[in-house]
Amino acid sequence: MTSVFEHPWLGGLFGDTEISAHLSAEVQLVHMVRIEAAHSRVLGNEAAALAVEAAVVVPQDLWAGSAVDGLPVPELVRCLKTQIAGDLHKDIHCGLTSQDVIDTAFVLSLVHILPIFAERLGKLKSAMAQLDADHGAVPLMGRTRMQAALEISASDRIASWSLPLADHLTRLHEMSPRLLRLQCGGPVGISSGDALAAHLGLVAPTKSWHAMRDGLGELAGWLSMVSGSMGKLGMDISLMAQQGIDEISLVGGGSSSAMPHKQNPILAELLVTLARYNATQLGGMHQALVHEQERSGAAWALEWMILPNMLNATARSLSAACELIAQVEKIGTSG
Repeated sequence: MTSVFEHPWLGGLFGDTEISAHLSAEVQLVHMVRIEAAHSRVLGNEAAALAVEAAVVVPQDLWAGSAVDGLPVPELVRCLKTQIAGDLHKDIHCGLTSQDVIDTAFVLSLVHILPIFAERLGKLKSAMAQLDADHGAVPLMGRTRMQAALEISASDRIASWSLPLADHLTRLHEMSPRLLRLQCGGPVGISSGDALAAHLGLVAPTKSWHAMRDGLGELAGWLSMVSGSMGKLGMDISLMAQQGIDEISLVGGGSSSAMPHKQNPILAELLVTLARYNATQLGGMHQALVHEQERSGAAWALEWMILPNMLNATARSLSAACELIAQVEKIGTSG
């Protein structure tokens, strides 16, 4: 079965088309070509840069080369050079390594992705504030270890859903400069890329991060924390919606093929699933921190398998949380 994030029908539940678009092969290829052209300009060869931009390469062109080389950039460079006059070849990809191009292309996608997370967190924060204004004064039974404890207000429970959002936004703004960094270390990670960083609008690091992946590890941790907070929201609403508890009423829940009387809290359950998925992936991203010497092929490739799906899962959890809050019709028991 293909990934649930891109599956023909499961993608309707799990997928996030906005994030997927920024991580697509087509967009990554556009970024890689942009990097190659900018690098030629930094080398002072505008003709080579224009030739790179005019070349026609599609993702399928890189399939066979990636299977042999282990990554797409060598084949990309070959495709470019076959379309460009030989006297310009010396200033195409000269001094770059494949990791420079692939890492920087991913960062250029993050330039667009991180604001999407900020926007959705802000939207969810506003939705929570409205939920509190509409239902916060309603009394609820506070539960510890899922047992009745003492009476609280709905506002008390909503606060546990909404307060982490501001901290997540703060962390996002704090880590963004550590993420939006150029990768331009050359073959062994000791080159400097200040001029290229300026061309691409990225931060120029003091040293290549070929083998220092803590920035992406931090991003993975943040993604897991955000989806974890959404999972707490989903778990609470799932429990509140149980028949016999009936502390919340939702409109637009999922139907059952066998039991027409049921209205399943699909989005609440989805938030729990996505939170648990990201939590299991986080260990893999921490494994990817372990690079040998100046560069690792194995640890680096592990990131490609894990991090895009974590980005998708977190983005979907934020949009699903907004949808779920909009479904809340009533909080509190009818009695």
